[in-house]
Amino acid sequence: MVDSKKSTGTGGRARKAAADPMENLTAILSQKVVGQPAATSVIVPYIQMFQAGLAPEGRPVGIFLLLGPTGTGKTKTVEALAEVLHGSAKNLLKIDCGEFQMEHEVAKLIGAPPGYLGHRETQPMLSQQKLTAVTSDSSSLSLVLFDEIEKAAPSLTRLLLGVLDKGVLRLGDNSSVNFEKSLVFLTSNLGAREMMKEINPNFGFSAGAPGVRGDITSKLENIALAAVRKKFSPEFVNRIDCVITYQPLTAESLSAIVDHQILDLQNHVNTRLASRCFQIEVPFETRQWLIEKGTSSEYGARELNRTIHRHLTQPLATMVATGQVDAGARVRVEIASDRASLALRPTRTGEAEAPSHPTVLLVDDNRDLLHFLERLMAEAGWRLLTAESASEARRIVADQKPNAALLDYMLPDGNGVELGVQLRRQAPKMQVIMMTGSVLPPEDEAVCEEHDFPVLRKPFLATEVMNQIRSRLAAVFSAKG
Repeated sequence: MVDSKKSTGTGGRARKAAADPMENLTAILSQKVVGQPAATSVIVPYIQMFQAGLAPEGRPVGIFLLLGPTGTGKTKTVEALAEVLHGSAKNLLKIDCGEFQMEHEVAKLIGAPPGYLGHRETQPMLSQQKLTAVTSDSSSLSLVLFDEIEKAAPSLTRLLLGVLDKGVLRLGDNSSVNFEKSLVFLTSNLGAREMMKEINPNFGFSAGAPGVRGDITSKLENIALAAVRKKFSPEFVNRIDCVITYQPLTAESLSAIVDHQILDLQNHVNTRLASRCFQIEVPFETRQWLIEKGTSSEYGARELNRTIHRHLTQPLATMVATGQVDAGARVRVEIASDRASLALRPTRTGEAEAPSHPTVLLVDDNRDLLHFLERLMAEAGWRLLTAESASEARRIVADQKPNAALLDYMLPDGNGVELGVQLRRQAPKMQVIMMTGSVLPPEDEAVCEEHDFPVLRKPFLATEVMNQIRSRLAAVFSAKG
């Protein structure tokens, strides 16, 4: 469900994006494929090249090999592209390579040649008609996905050599398929086991010593490329335009994924039940519980998806099937008293709605910055409180009890560090984050370290603030649980 306030708050810009999503393709894909900015930044230029009419002739528009641990969003990336380009995640030609592990099964892709038994009965899985069927009026670019390519028989990769090099596939009946208007994606879990050992070493001197993110990224890329070169022939690897290594999802990424999945569940309820639909209310603390229970570096977002299905979707279905939810009602999802499960209950008429996202207090006398951060955070569903002075901020904290406070250092009636210490006394569980355009005096730096106030240097991205708040609130929740 879309909040009318959000749609009007972003003005003409939001309406323009909705009317022509291709104008802001990178931003839209980043929202759908969370935590993998490298993937979208690499793929989008190839789409823009095709739209401009400058794609190379005689080969596919782009050929990508997507590597990384399971559950990091490799297949999701292609589905998100299909949704943006064609309006549906199903508008792609997907080949599950696990079905072609035997050499003779590869013939199902191109059909049996004349003279072979079953020639006329065997319809090829890769045909010009099927490529055209996954395009749309909005885009003539077809997406072809070879999922888990490492599982396929060697003859499949040999068959693909012609497709990747010349953009043409010869079928069994001697007709040809043209891939010049296609993006070809190959996904693989090659090197995933070695990557997980690098991410979570359980023996040796590196055990228990978390690495620097940038250092881990380069190591994972080296592991992935080494596994690819070991598995595939040089001529096959040389035909790939880009090898993209997907990184393990951070706590901030998983939090955003939970928000997306709950929104998808709400939309599913609205679509399927129509006039009998109801509102699902998942407070912030419950969302953190789902992340805590459904998160592991080994299975990524897939384990999170299973947790939401088991603890939220299935109990909701039971309530609907047994007539416990009335049309238009609101179902609140809370953590059970034993903290081992969730409790779902219809709310009473007039009962206040629990916040599903953090409430953040922004304190700054720069109105342009306040409005900018307020708009971007509100788009993500966060509840915003704003103040332009320390005295106003103290009144708001006393009345509203926000989860976090973002304080400018220079205020009309004091400085942000002193205000942060005062607010922490008022609300000990509230997270305080400082922002400044200059270097803090040594004594104030010491106060920030003593009270664990992180300092953001201006200019900064709104996502940096949101990620900082998410990670700190998640740490507080884990300690409490």
